[in-house]
Amino acid sequence: MSAATSPGGEAIVRGRYVLTAAGAGSDPDDGLVEDGAVHVADGRIVAVGRFAELAAAHPDLAVHGGPDDLVTPGFVNTHGHFSEALITGIAEQYTLWEWVAALIDPVAPHLTEEMAHVGTLLAGAQMLQTGITLANDMFVCDPGGMPPVTPGVVRALDELGLRGVVSFGAGDRRPGSPMGAVMDEHAALAEAAAASRLSRFRVGVGAVGAQSEELFAASTALAVDGGYGVHIHLHEIREEVTATRQRYGHTAVEHCAHHGLFAAPTLAAHCCWVDNRDRELLAQHRVGVAHNPVSNMILASGVCPVADLRARGVDVGLGVDGPASNDRQDMLEAIKSSVLLARVDALQATAMEARDAFAMATIGGARALRLDDELGSLEPGKAADLVVFDGTSPALANIHDPYQALVYCAGPRDVKDVWVAGQRSVIDGDVVGIDLADVVGRSRPLAAELVGDAGLGRLSRLVTAPAGVS
Repeated sequence: MSAATSPGGEAIVRGRYVLTAAGAGSDPDDGLVEDGAVHVADGRIVAVGRFAELAAAHPDLAVHGGPDDLVTPGFVNTHGHFSEALITGIAEQYTLWEWVAALIDPVAPHLTEEMAHVGTLLAGAQMLQTGITLANDMFVCDPGGMPPVTPGVVRALDELGLRGVVSFGAGDRRPGSPMGAVMDEHAALAEAAAASRLSRFRVGVGAVGAQSEELFAASTALAVDGGYGVHIHLHEIREEVTATRQRYGHTAVEHCAHHGLFAAPTLAAHCCWVDNRDRELLAQHRVGVAHNPVSNMILASGVCPVADLRARGVDVGLGVDGPASNDRQDMLEAIKSSVLLARVDALQATAMEARDAFAMATIGGARALRLDDELGSLEPGKAADLVVFDGTSPALANIHDPYQALVYCAGPRDVKDVWVAGQRSVIDGDVVGIDLADVVGRSRPLAAELVGDAGLGRLSRLVTAPAGVS
């Protein structure tokens, strides 16, 4: 059989185990197909079943994957910041409140459309190589540039073959972010996403405390009246809760509920410091939560009460967060870390299981973004977004439980193929839509320029320009 996808994008993708993320029963085999396969055509899943049956029904179709491989839905990254792609690996000495002031605020005025484009290519390639097929991003910059900055993200996602839910992390508390420029940046990003084959727009709210009352009202109106969703940071650290209570007399979650933001589909990142009332409101308004275990540990932010939120019916997905706060754009690391953090926080091995983490990385993330009718599981009619893990690798040589093998054993080197909308964006571990070596080379002078303009050299004695860059 041909190794290439048939004309029209039709193929069969097989594996020893196909983990569909479909079904919600108590049977551990729900959603699991042994010696299975997925039939894809025209960007959609046509059928899921036993390989022998699908191959017999379609003997002329190309077959990808193999008899030892794992096949899963594409991972849904529910929170990140491509705006941080050029400032990785510095400022580890700060907790988040200080980190924003020391790193993010100085960088925001100097980000350009070219930096957005190249940075997204750089971080997005890492995401694809760890099985992410959709990135829910919030780009944080000072608006008002010509051209606008954020459309560079959409351009890069299309080149990569990576789905995006794109937002601009709006705030008008910094001098370089007047309200008019903020709304113009929203409009430019929305226009770019509307013209994209893989991206869609959400209204970004950097945080309740980052916006004036006027901008928060305008953000709410744009999200609700425009029919867009919302992407917001909520209750990431205790200082945010304290500051918002002092300013408004209630929490940020209560503020959003009271002022109507939750009338739009809302994805809230972090939610580490939510009390009982906050949790009730999140469940009541069907606010999705993005759990970011790695960045929460790096920045000492706290622990999201994932088990309690899920027990209340809150849809919880996983996020890798930004390249400056994680710093690796590695979904497999986030999946494993979510289990480890839950267990060490509760001091119980039963606090979270591999199947829970797998569900949050796939259908849970799709539900948190209200995209579960379209993606997040391998079911007929849904988008053909899937990942093939190499079952011949040492890490996956002996699979006793496919969920535990995926969560605890698999790493980026085990990601063989990644399909987005029925086309392979990763083949044999390589991102195919771009010249990655060229992107790396282009990123270096831009990163040096950004670090210099933002005055970040004080954050590390080792921050220097790369060889050949003056």
